[in-house]
Amino acid sequence: MKLFHIATTWALAVAAGAATAQPYPNRPVKVIVPFATGAASDVITRLVFDRVGAAMGQNFVVENRPGAGGTVGSEFVAKAPPDGYTLLTSTAALPISAGAYKNLRYDSGAFSSVTVMTHSPLAFASNLNFPPKTIREFIDYAKANPGKVNFGSLGIATSHHLTGEKLKLDAGIDMVHVPYKGSSAAHTDLIGGQIQVMFDNLVALLPQIKAGKVRALAVSSAKRHPLLPDVPSIAEGGVRDFEAVAWFGVLAPPGTPRDITGRLNTEIVKVLNQPDMKQRLTDGGSLVIGNSPEEADRFLKSEIARWGVVVKAANITAE
Repeated sequence: MKLFHIATTWALAVAAGAATAQPYPNRPVKVIVPFATGAASDVITRLVFDRVGAAMGQNFVVENRPGAGGTVGSEFVAKAPPDGYTLLTSTAALPISAGAYKNLRYDSGAFSSVTVMTHSPLAFASNLNFPPKTIREFIDYAKANPGKVNFGSLGIATSHHLTGEKLKLDAGIDMVHVPYKGSSAAHTDLIGGQIQVMFDNLVALLPQIKAGKVRALAVSSAKRHPLLPDVPSIAEGGVRDFEAVAWFGVLAPPGTPRDITGRLNTEIVKVLNQPDMKQRLTDGGSLVIGNSPEEADRFLKSEIARWGVVVKAANITAE
């Protein structure tokens, strides 16, 4: 009888161990997008994770939790169990908010990185009647006319705003920031001359550039972009080492095991490099990255440091 009890206990323990050791994922995974439905982060997340779910044999359910510059959704994931069943679509807003929001209840640098999916430059465009015709001419003009150039953005503490502040800092120029609540109103005022220049996502400005309604002065990436091959980078305009990109990545809660982030990384990178997916993202203005968890983590920490300097220099606070 005692032998039977020992054998039964052993069998139950083995069964329990097998249940807890089921391959990841064995139930639906929630992917939090910290911005509204239809935003670029939402579109790319749904596009990628639809295929990741098919490859991994499990549903990856995209859930939008917008608010406070992405911090609402980020906090939700930061406080979720580190088991791989809650993920975050990260954007350039995450490292900016680390410096701009003074009362964050999570550590932006503590997330477990999975990968950076894409990079995309911002376009720097001007009103057609604005005298400078090149990025070099613009910098010279702004230096000669401090405080007389208005630059638009999609809101305070957005990547568009911070990229303008970084240009001010790196080029040694003075511009006046004019925040908007979206691209449409900002584009209207850029075309109309109420603001002289603005940074916006390349794809958002591309129709206005192609239609000849605004002039593309530069792109914010280190190199030229294939969608605008004749438009120089800001670094080419004389602002040494200037680079600022919009990006989308995947993060897991702090402390998520490396075998889980590694498995996710493998499947996401495979999807990103599928020829039709890669072409679709490239046509949308994105450069596919698909780096390792370690590389993604170094990138996140470098972004937090980079934008922290700009936030402090420009004395930017957000609520």
